[in-house]
Amino acid sequence: MKGEAVCHGAATIVNAIAHGKGAAFGIDLRTSAEVELIPDGEIELIMEEKENPSLAIRCFENVLSLFAPNEYMGAVIRTRSNIPISRGLKSSSAAANAIVLATLNALEVEVDPLDAVKIGTKSAVEAGVSVTGAFDDAAASLLGGVVVTDNEREILLKRDRLPDDIKVLLHIPEFKIRKRDLPLARIRSLAPIAKTALDLAMEGEYFWAMTLNGICYSAALGLDQELAMEAMHKGALAAGVSGTGPATAILVNGDVVDELLADLDSWELRVVELYQGDSS
Repeated sequence: MKGEAVCHGAATIVNAIAHGKGAAFGIDLRTSAEVELIPDGEIELIMEEKENPSLAIRCFENVLSLFAPNEYMGAVIRTRSNIPISRGLKSSSAAANAIVLATLNALEVEVDPLDAVKIGTKSAVEAGVSVTGAFDDAAASLLGGVVVTDNEREILLKRDRLPDDIKVLLHIPEFKIRKRDLPLARIRSLAPIAKTALDLAMEGEYFWAMTLNGICYSAALGLDQELAMEAMHKGALAAGVSGTGPATAILVNGDVVDELLADLDSWELRVVELYQGDSS
């Protein structure tokens, strides 16, 4: 019995750590998972990237506990990804979603997509790769488009899509930011500003919400904001740190991508497409 799944990365509009509610949008970076069930045996992980192995194990075991509780199964779990790890581009959410879905497929079980997301967010907290479970990130990863969520109650507040001609520019530094190193007290002091950004997102003002969020979280994390500020000065629609960084995401109209890349040629930028899912 074997199952496969592919899920996408995402970028932040409003980070949920400070206020408990967040917003994100899907991007076309991908993680694929294959789960082959073995009636007896252990769990073998074959991972091209160095994602946290405990996350994969918890995702697999939590699916089994819900849908095959009386069957002891081993598995071979294989994952591949082009999402940089610990940069704020939702590599853990994509991995969790893909492994959960692949395991469900192997068991020939169908569930509501958001129920699958919740298995992954529970696993992420248990594995220590997420502070909140990142329901907003995981929902954007699986569903695509824009999502606004209440992470504490794991409720989808709003689903939308960005204009199809928008491109995403990513700046992905070499260094990583681990969840265990976050200055949580500083981040949570941003709650009133994060609420303002969330209100903007609920009103459909995603660009301003993303930029305001980026300014605040960069300040809290001690990250350089020069690229985001320069991108806005040169005509970007929005720019800011994604997640807890260090990656910066920039939204720009497709017809001016080349011009903006030329203006920002002192930074190494990567162009990616939006992942809109079926969010029409």
